[in-house]
Amino acid sequence: MEQTSSEKRALHKGVLYALLAAVLFGASTPFSKILVGHVAPIMLAAMLYLGSGIGLLACFVVRVILNRNEQDKAVALTLCDLPWLGGAIIAGGIAGPVLLMIGLKRTPASSASLLLNMEGVLTALIAWFVFKEGFDRRIFVGMLLIIVAGGLLSWEQIPVFGAPWGAMAIVGSSLCWAVDNNLTRKVSASDPLQIAGAKGLVAGAVNLAIALALGFSLPEMRSVLVAAAVGFCGYGLSLVMFVLALRHLGTARTGAYFSAAPFVGAVVALFMLGEIPSPIFWLAAALMGSGIWLHLTETHEHEHRHEAISHTHEHSHDVHHQHAHDFKWTGAEPHAHLHRHVALRHAHPHYPDSHHRHEH
Repeated sequence: MEQTSSEKRALHKGVLYALLAAVLFGASTPFSKILVGHVAPIMLAAMLYLGSGIGLLACFVVRVILNRNEQDKAVALTLCDLPWLGGAIIAGGIAGPVLLMIGLKRTPASSASLLLNMEGVLTALIAWFVFKEGFDRRIFVGMLLIIVAGGLLSWEQIPVFGAPWGAMAIVGSSLCWAVDNNLTRKVSASDPLQIAGAKGLVAGAVNLAIALALGFSLPEMRSVLVAAAVGFCGYGLSLVMFVLALRHLGTARTGAYFSAAPFVGAVVALFMLGEIPSPIFWLAAALMGSGIWLHLTETHEHEHRHEAISHTHEHSHDVHHQHAHDFKWTGAEPHAHLHRHVALRHAHPHYPDSHHRHEH
């Protein structure tokens, strides 16, 4: 069975969302590198996430006002989502950014940007071996190339800094965000504004409380405003795009497309900060680029079975959503409501989105 036009559009949207998330987050790393020289790492993490949370809260309020006379298509978070979201906030909203800010103090921004490619690798490994997403040889080889590139960038720092603590801290932040990505997938059918906004507000408040308890003072207002703007774009809007991509591509594939983020950051750092890259940097960039290319050119098709299930999410009436409505429907798509999928077996190109989480 070939992909329907709606399935192709959904796939293309997923790729676009993932790449937009990558650009927004990647560009934030060099700006964070500048700020970390003036603000304590944990205080900067607080400012970044509070900027994200407050900005997304404002977007949420505006959306409610604009849609007050219409049924909101977004699916609100439920109590069942809270454990997954809580784990994601602890790993990706508190531990991850603090480790990144610490790593940026000892690592050139261009190399730090490329090291963040480890997030995609670790995201995929957790998705494959813990949450049982499918993968093939092409994807595995691509991951190996990215791992080797990350190792080269870490090794490059040893003659300059001794033990590569900066690189290790950045890889640690990547691990935290990998855990975050896999836990966030569990709630990706819910409203991305609520997911990203809640993470920003909670993580920002916790990091701020810790920073103040450790005796750090608030930075000058100019630094606060710059950090808030960077956080809103690089952490808030980026996460909204990432959650939307998770719906269509699954965790590992979204992580693969998101691997473009470090290259965006590296290019911005080279031009903005005037860093001069070493030959090892370019070798690592070539290896990482090859690994990402293997991911982006992957195809996946086989006969698979959909089990019967009832759930709520935003959808259009494609081949996977052939159902009647128990309410008056205007014909508007996409729309969100509780609906039931009957058991179905077929074959077509697909990714492990919310309807294709099956064993192989």
